[in-house]
Order: sequence, then structure tokens, then C-alpha cells
Amino acid sequence: MTLKGMGYLRKKLANYKMGVDTRYNQYAMQHMDMDTGITVPPQIRQRYRAVLGWAAKGVDSLADRLVFREFANDDFGANEIFAQNNPDVFFDSAILSALIGSCCFVYISQGYDDDVPRLQVIEASNATGVLDPITGLLTEGYAVLKRDDNGYALLEAYFTSDVTWFYPKDGQPFAIENPTGVPLLVPVIHRPDAVRPFGRSRITRAGMYYQSFAKRVLENADITAEIYSFPQKYVSGLSQDAEAIDTLKASVSSMLVFTKDDDGDKPNVGQFSTSSMSPFTELLRTVASGFAGEMGLTLDDLGFVSDNPSSVEAIKASHENLRLAGRKAQRSLGSGLLNVAYVATCLRDEFPYLRKQFNKTVVKWEPLFEADANMLTLIGDGVIKLNQAVPGYMDAETIRDLTGIKGSDKPAPVVKEGADDGGYRSEPAQENQV
Repeated sequence: MTLKGMGYLRKKLANYKMGVDTRYNQYAMQHMDMDTGITVPPQIRQRYRAVLGWAAKGVDSLADRLVFREFANDDFGANEIFAQNNPDVFFDSAILSALIGSCCFVYISQGYDDDVPRLQVIEASNATGVLDPITGLLTEGYAVLKRDDNGYALLEAYFTSDVTWFYPKDGQPFAIENPTGVPLLVPVIHRPDAVRPFGRSRITRAGMYYQSFAKRVLENADITAEIYSFPQKYVSGLSQDAEAIDTLKASVSSMLVFTKDDDGDKPNVGQFSTSSMSPFTELLRTVASGFAGEMGLTLDDLGFVSDNPSSVEAIKASHENLRLAGRKAQRSLGSGLLNVAYVATCLRDEFPYLRKQFNKTVVKWEPLFEADANMLTLIGDGVIKLNQAVPGYMDAETIRDLTGIKGSDKPAPVVKEGADDGGYRSEPAQENQV
């Protein structure tokens, strides 16, 4: 197989780095939008810059619900590798990075003290590769492992199936053999397809537009509130010989005195009506509705609180699009995490296993929505009816997948009460007699 080389991958990373950095800036609320509009001068708008965290909310609302549990049917001990790589931080970091940048990469290296490989998450702005569309693994990869404060690369790495090359900025390149037969840079991709094999970001172009639109609405509202904080007044019929009125005095003074002229006429004092903030509020709510529809959220998630609190079932119904997006993310991200487990196991054992040997290993996730008391009751009734129709159809593992609650390892035995009614009941555990 012909490799494209490190130079090609370096250029490829440079082409996509700007788009990934833009989405990270959107998530960090540091993106500066272009000055638009024909009524407000740019120097005025610069003083009233708005900051919104809708993009971060759209990502976190899904990332916080994607909770990795374990690998089921783990015949190769992959759970032990992840357990020793700070799993509470690793999985959250990989999932969040993949949702923001459409994908992330996991750099797998041999540990120092023992044989357990080390796992390091690298964002999409610092790594790329040539993807095998069949397995989802890379045929070759490139990553910037370290940068200086100015963003220049200090340590680069080029990954192939048999060797990993390292290129320090102030040193000689060196290589480390790779016994796995697969590059030690594994992608974790969010929503891949045939057109975009490296996935799609959770922060879409439409979402960035709605957030930019909402920021302009807030800036215009802030400027309008500042201009009309002191209502503009006017005086008509004032004598030409009268002294000029100080504008600041006319704005902040509690009382102005006007005397009649020689003809006995007096001036008329009035005030212009202030600008209403209702159009800005309505427009902001309209933009928020568009953003919520794009992200599968509700207006409650964006701070527009409804009057009646919602139950868990109502929240699930209103977040149906978010639930579907979460299911899709679990499937795509789970495939990437399984590839990480496969390559890490090969490196730990220093043996190139076949990818099909991991087909029975299944990625387990916690439920997207936690079960409350009402939902537990409904699930319990359904489990009883299903097990009565098909005995043993629902076991403890299936119930945990539905509720996210791990049952007791020593459940109470189930005994038959009598032959007349044919019913069953759970015997309470016997207390120790003292």
C-alpha cells in the first residue's frame, strides 16, 4: 500500500485547522463576529459587544448525556486499560472534543512503569490521517503532540502500521517500532457519512448564524437602552432672546424654570416617547426558537423559562430530536472507542489481533435520560407483564440499560406463595437475630 506521506498530511491538517479552531472559539465564547448593520457605527458597536453561550449549551446538552459505562463481553480485558487511564476524564474529553470538532484522535503509547498503554486525546485541529472506510481506522496518521505558546509545533509524529516517527523541533528524528500492525493514532468520529468520512460537528453553520444573529439583537438592544436612558425633551415657543439651555442640565435636572416674555407668552415643554424593548425581546425569542430547533433543544434550555414545570416524560417528549441525536452519537462514537480498545489491546499484548475478533465486544452507555419514580413504576409494570408472557425475557442487565440503576448483586429469592393462586412474591431478607 502506497503511503501519502507526512507532507501531504501536514497540508491536509492546515486546510481544516481553521474550521476546527472557529468552532472551538464558538464553544469558548471567544469568537468575534464581523460588524454588520447600517445604523450603528462600528466604533459604537465595539463598545457593546454581546457574549452568548448557546453554542456551548448545544454541545454540552448532548455531551453531558453521553456517559460511557463499560465494554460488555470483554474477552480481551480492554476495560482494565481504560480503568488505568483516568476514565472519568478520558471519555468526557474524547466525547466533547468529537462533538465540537466532528472528530478527535486518541494517541496510544506504551506505558513507562508497566505494560498498560497510555491514552491521550488529541483534538481535530492537531491531528489528521488517511481513513480506512471499512474499519474506521487510519492507514497513516499525523499529529502535533506539543506546541509552544505561539502555536508553533514543537513535537510532531507520523504514524504508520509498523513504525511511529517523532520529529522534535530542536532535535533529530527518531522512530519507535509498532507491533500492532495498525497506526497508533485512532479516530473517534461523530456522525460520519460517505461525503464527510471524518464526521460533522455539533456546532453547525446554522447554529453559528443564529448565535451571531442573537448577539446583534442584544447589542442593538443595549445601544438603544443606553441612548434612551435619558428621554429627549423639547421646548417650543421659547423667546429668541432667552438664554441657551445646557443640554446636560435639561437631561438630568429635576426642575427647569421658564418665565414669561414681555408679551406674556410662555413656552411649551414636552418629551419624546422612549423606545420600547418589546421588539428586541420578541426578535430574540424568535432567534432562540430557530437555534433550539437546530440543536434539538427547547426554549427552557436557552433561558426562556416556561410557567409550568415539566415532568420527565414531558422533557423526553420535547427533547425527541436530542434523544435521536444522542442515539446516533452513541453508535458512531462507540465504534471509535471500540477501535481504541482494539489497538490498545494489540499494543499491550504486542500481538496484531484481527479486528473481527472484537466483534462480540459491545459498548455500553448509560441511558440518555435518567429515570424518576414514575418512570421506574412504568418500567416495573412492563417488565412484569413481559416476563409473564415470555419468562426470563427481561433480566437485570436489560433493566439497567433502561433505568441506569444497577441492582443488588444478591437479590432476594422469589418463592411461590401457594398452589391456589399461582402468584409469586419476593421474600424479604431475614434480619440477623441477636
